[in-house]
Formats: sequence, structure tokens, C-alpha cells
Amino acid sequence: MIVKRLVLGFLTLLAIARVFLSLTVSFSEPQIQGRLELYQTNLVLYASQLKLEPENEDLNKVISSALGEEPNVAALEKYQENRQTAAIAKENLQTQLDQLTQIIAVDNQSDVSLVETPTTTTNVSPQAQQLQKQIAGIKTFIDEIDLKQGILLAKEGKITEALATWEQLITSIDEPDDEYSQTAIVLTNLWQESSQVIPHSQDTIEYNLDSWFRDQSLEKLYQVSNEEDKLALLQEQEQLAATNALFKLALISGIPVLGGFSGIVLLIFLLVQLFVKQENSILATNSNKTWNTPWNWEITWQVLIVGFFFVGQFVLPLFLGIVGINVAGAGLRTKALYVLCTYILMAIGGIGVLYYSIKSYFPLPNDWFKVKLFDNWIFWGFGGYLLAVPAVLFVSLINQQIWQGQGGSNPLLSLALQAQDRVALLIFFVTASIAAPVFEEIMFRGFLLPSLTRYLSVSTAIVISGFIFAIAHLSLSEVLPLTTLGIILGAVYTRSRNILAPMLLHSLWNSGTLLSLFILGSPI
Repeated sequence: MIVKRLVLGFLTLLAIARVFLSLTVSFSEPQIQGRLELYQTNLVLYASQLKLEPENEDLNKVISSALGEEPNVAALEKYQENRQTAAIAKENLQTQLDQLTQIIAVDNQSDVSLVETPTTTTNVSPQAQQLQKQIAGIKTFIDEIDLKQGILLAKEGKITEALATWEQLITSIDEPDDEYSQTAIVLTNLWQESSQVIPHSQDTIEYNLDSWFRDQSLEKLYQVSNEEDKLALLQEQEQLAATNALFKLALISGIPVLGGFSGIVLLIFLLVQLFVKQENSILATNSNKTWNTPWNWEITWQVLIVGFFFVGQFVLPLFLGIVGINVAGAGLRTKALYVLCTYILMAIGGIGVLYYSIKSYFPLPNDWFKVKLFDNWIFWGFGGYLLAVPAVLFVSLINQQIWQGQGGSNPLLSLALQAQDRVALLIFFVTASIAAPVFEEIMFRGFLLPSLTRYLSVSTAIVISGFIFAIAHLSLSEVLPLTTLGIILGAVYTRSRNILAPMLLHSLWNSGTLLSLFILGSPI
């Protein structure tokens, strides 16, 4: 028993160190939220070009009001905000890299090349290489923003500022064949006082720019080259794109607004009912009823540390490292399949540890891991989802003010944003909307929450299990929103006493996120 506790204590320290390191690293990483805002900004820019017939004046006013009076100015501000956030993240990562390089240099004084060229990819640790990769990624993102900022400035008539932005971009890039540098040169020639079309301008624009920015650049190209037929065709295509963009914006904004409004109405109803009916209200259902937990804190500790953190953060990465699987340069389908397979392996390992830990207590009391197919779990799950929408969105707004675009995000979100391949999207859906809800609800709501009620009140157990659920995602900026979601998941489970209810809520939440990412990332 003593040896077991010592081993668990050691594994706990490893898990805490791993979680702390991951959260610390995520602190310097930009959130994906910034990129999502830019995707939505691009849709607004497209939609703002929609020109309806004069008889649709009222509809025009509604659309203009929804998109804002000056969408170009608002877009420019949004791009500038994201550039500033990215620059801060890059600076923080560079500081970490410099500190790490100094430590390595002290430990290895004989390696002169490492001291003199600390940012090369040779003779540095894997951690340093990872930092270099992150810095390079953010630098590319900043270059893209600068390129597009210049176009926004040019469309606002601030040609001098646009040219200065592109000139700074060109001089900041060492490689003359860099796509952003080449595109900046093309744009500079188009918008300078003596406009000219240099060779391969159209190919460069079409290959290196997208959405509204591509069309605006092509429009300028056709104007300079006096290609009126191409310009007229492009403007027709822009109107079609504007209609599609408006439809996408309606979906992306309308669904959360409708869900949020419905959730607020439902919350008011539930609170009024709680006030009127008190113990007989829906919210009071099983609210103080604890589970009959046959095991002690040590089993709970063992399952949480070994079954979730140790298997997921140590055993699985070690296994994949030994096998030598590397999908860094693979296609999106391969990456999606890799994510699914690794998640399933982690789930098998975690549930295996759970089974091994509690099998001596079989048969379990009736209220454990209860699955009642013909029950009201659908209403609990869907109702919980409606409540989660306004709650998590509200907390997310506060969270954005706290982290100012920093704190990292789930890497799966970035992959899903690129998933215009239907097969890849289907695989991501299986991972996020089926595998994750099943495994995580079994571990956090099915096991952890009830186990905590042996020592804590139901409400306290809900909050603590929700917080651990959030921490387990290893992203600092997601702790508050995911804790909120975890609390609602816990409340739904304690009231419904059916594990299918939080699984449904979890699946709906992840599915909604995936759908939004797919809509945002899909070409117009």
C-alpha cells in the first residue's frame, strides 16, 4: 500500500509538472479566436459589397446596419489588433527561446556554434526547435496580416501608408522568392503613382491571396491593364460571393444568437420555477443526492492520475515516439485519422485503468454509469446545451478581455478550420462529436464527479470536476469557458442521472464548434 501511494505520488508530481508546463507554454501562444475573427471579418468585407436593387432600400439599410457603417475601417482595426497580439506572442516565444539557448550554452560551453547561432535548427534541443517552429508560424501570420493591411489601407485611399506597409514587409523577409514578398511587390506596382503590371502578377495574386483581398487586388490589376471584360466578370462574381458571404454570416451569427436567446429564456423559466416550486422544481431534481461510492479517495486519485493524465500525456506519446509515427508533413486526412486513432488509444487506456481500478467493487450500485435509453436524457442534453450557449459565450467575452488573444487553443481547432475535405471533416466529427464526449463524460461525469460526492457536496463536486475537466485540455485561455461548460455538464448529469444526457450536450457543443469552423473556412 505504501509503495503504491509512493508511485501514485510520483506520477502525480509528473502529471502536475506536465500540466503546468503545457499551461505555461500555452500562455505565450495566440488563441485561434483571433484567426476566427479575421475569417469572419473577411466575410463581412465580402458581404458589404452586395448591391441590391433600389426597390430593396429597406433591406439594404438592414444589411448595412448589421455589417456596420464602415466595414473596411472596422476590418483594418481588427487586423491591427491581431497583428499586435501576434507580435506580443512572437516576442514572448523569442524570449523563451533566448533563455533556453543560454541554458544550453552554459551546459555545453564546448559547442561554440550553439552559442554563436542560437536560433539555428541544428545543435539545439527539441524544445528549442519547437519554439523556433512556433515563432516561424507566427512570423508567417504577421506577414499575411501586413499584406492584407496594405490592401485595406489602399482601399481606404491611404496609398502612402499601404505602400509603406508593403515596403516594410518586403525588407523584413530575407528570401527574395517568399510568397508574401513577391505579392507585396506586385501590389506595390499596382498601387504606386506610376501603376504598372509586372510579369506573373495575376498568378501571384490568385495563388497567394484569398477571398475579398484577392478580388480587390485582381480588380485593381484589371483596372490598370484596362481589361474591362475581366473586370466586369469579376464584379459579377463578387456579387455572388457577397450573397454567399451574407448567408454564411447569418448562419454563424444567427445560430448562436438564437441559441443564446433560447437559453436565456429557458434559464429565466427554470429560475422562476425554482423560486415558486423550490424542492419540486426541475433544477432541484437530485440536486443534493449523492452517489453511493464504495471506493475511497485513493481509487479516485489513481483513475484520474494514471487513467487520464499519465496514459494521455506520458504513455501514449512514448509509445508513438517508439513506433516513430510522424505526421507533421502529412495531408489533412492523415492528420485527422492520426488524431482519431491516438484519441481512441488514449480512451482505451483510460477506460482500461478505470475498469481495473473498480472491478473489485462489482457489481456497482445502481446509480453508477447509468444508461437509460428510453428516458428524458434528450431533453436534459438539449436543454443543457441551450443553457451552455449564453453562459459560455458570456464567460468567453470576459475571458478575451483577460487574455487579450493569448493563452493558446486546442490544436484540433486549427486543423478543423482547414478541413474542407469531406473525409477529413467526417473523421474530425467522429473524434470531437462521438469519441471525445463518450470518453470524457465517462471519466469526468461518470466517474470523477460521483466519486467526489463521497467527501463533498454535489455542488462542490460539480465545480471541482468541471475545473479538472478544463485543466485537462491543457490550454490556459480555455480554462474559464471549459470550466463553465463542465459545470453545466455536471449539473445536467446530477439532475438526469443518465450518462447519455451530458454525452449529448457535449456532442452538440463540439458539433456546433466544428460546423462553425467548417463554414468559416469554406471557400466562398
